[in-house]
Amino acid sequence: MARYIFITGGVVSSLGKGLLAASLGALLQARGYSVRIRKFDPYLNVDPGTMSPYQHGEVYVTDDGAETDLDLGHYERFTGVSARQSDNVTSGRIYRDIIARERRGDYLGATVQVIPHVTNAIKEFALADTDALDFVICEIGGTVGDIESLPFVEAIRQLKNDLGRGQSVFVHTTLVPYLAAAGELKTKPTQHSVRELTSYGIQPDILLCRAEREIPQSDRAKIALFCNVPVSAVIQALDARSIYDVPLQYHAEGLDDEVLRVFGIEGAPDPDLARWADIMDRVDHPEGEVTIGVVGKYIGLPDAYKSLREALVHGGIANRVKVHIRWLDAELFEKDDADLAAELEPLHGILVPGGFGERGSEGKIASVRFARERAVPFFGICLGMQMACIEGARNIAGIATASTTEFGATAEPVVGLITEWMSEEGLQKRSADTDMGGTMRLGAYPATLKGNSHVATIYGKTEISERHRHRYEVNAHYRDSLEKGGLVFSGLSPDGELPEIVERPDHPWFIGVQFHPELKSRPFDPHPLFAGFVAAAVKQSRLF
Repeated sequence: MARYIFITGGVVSSLGKGLLAASLGALLQARGYSVRIRKFDPYLNVDPGTMSPYQHGEVYVTDDGAETDLDLGHYERFTGVSARQSDNVTSGRIYRDIIARERRGDYLGATVQVIPHVTNAIKEFALADTDALDFVICEIGGTVGDIESLPFVEAIRQLKNDLGRGQSVFVHTTLVPYLAAAGELKTKPTQHSVRELTSYGIQPDILLCRAEREIPQSDRAKIALFCNVPVSAVIQALDARSIYDVPLQYHAEGLDDEVLRVFGIEGAPDPDLARWADIMDRVDHPEGEVTIGVVGKYIGLPDAYKSLREALVHGGIANRVKVHIRWLDAELFEKDDADLAAELEPLHGILVPGGFGERGSEGKIASVRFARERAVPFFGICLGMQMACIEGARNIAGIATASTTEFGATAEPVVGLITEWMSEEGLQKRSADTDMGGTMRLGAYPATLKGNSHVATIYGKTEISERHRHRYEVNAHYRDSLEKGGLVFSGLSPDGELPEIVERPDHPWFIGVQFHPELKSRPFDPHPLFAGFVAAAVKQSRLF
């Protein structure tokens, strides 16, 4: 039977519960245990798919097509375990399913209530598909005391009793702030947060205390005394120089040892952390550096491109170089060519990421043209690939009005709405008036690469599977015109209908992909496209 670790947060948000869950999962894995991590989100959206990146950050897509919280990206990157639709649930999804059951009459006329119906649904989610696992780590979104999170807190309180003695551990993250005027750390916020949690019937077993400075032993003893935990269960979490140092940092502080102690597990093997030490050695001792410009529209919130940023870091790890990322607002390049040249000329690589809507599109197209004409390594992802095709159509193929129907009616729809495609469930159909939520081409789909293509060399194979999230596709009717202009369709869906990858063989490194390769990159297994892109940027840097 799987053991459960429940992670809650208090005092303030953004204390790093997701990184805690991912790091703890990695540490338990390093001891030989099997792990799965799940996220409970209190908001009423069914999933984050329709939320603005400025509200939510990145939407992380799983192999099975779920649009999920970005924390699932941390889980995958740290453990290598592919997340599933069943690993992220929201209040909205829980309530939607309960209302549907009520309308069908499944509750036989009973009054539907938060307890037991909502809490039972949450518990069903937590317990599903866990029989073969050693540990299940469940992160509760939000902050203890939030109205939205109360049903989840009540559900995990009940689960502790349902699971039985020794089958669950509660880890609570708190903040221990430093007041410069007083010259000391303050433990009172942690005490109040734990008191709030215990008022709901949950006594935390371990406290992870975020702090800017070392927490003295006297303060740890004070926290332990007032929060009713052993001193060994007060784990300090200082700011790390890299998120990939966090597993090593938490192990040094004794987090995984304390978790096993609370479970009563003795004689567990020491963790093998060699790969994490190697990653940090590469991060701390780079043999060079490159600068990559990301020309996007959501640059005001870095979390909107979280997986992309990490994949570029992984590319740096693969090449043992430090990657500096310049976040560039695509809209700025729509006004002045001089601004574009001034910003892009110092770069060793240009990346145009995915996105939705017309804003900034002309700036992205201008960036593609700059990369093509100046022979700067270029990587286009999703919308970035579509902009590369429109740029090629306008400036080489002579289709001056080339555009995409995403931005409105056009006489030359080089990119158009995809209305049907094949999936494992069979033929999928969509139309312009379909609901926004969950109706894109989502999840992992196979693609076939040309045997003599650049991407086939990069991947080392001709059959791949990558994750998608888009409604629009490059129109295959324009393939001949684009290929005559040097933009080769080097990757297609297995039936040959949907363009997946384009490249320019006459360019040092020019690749556009319809999918999101950043979602499958890991620090210990960098995605080959990002490793190749950074390698090309390294070559470019040596030309300067």
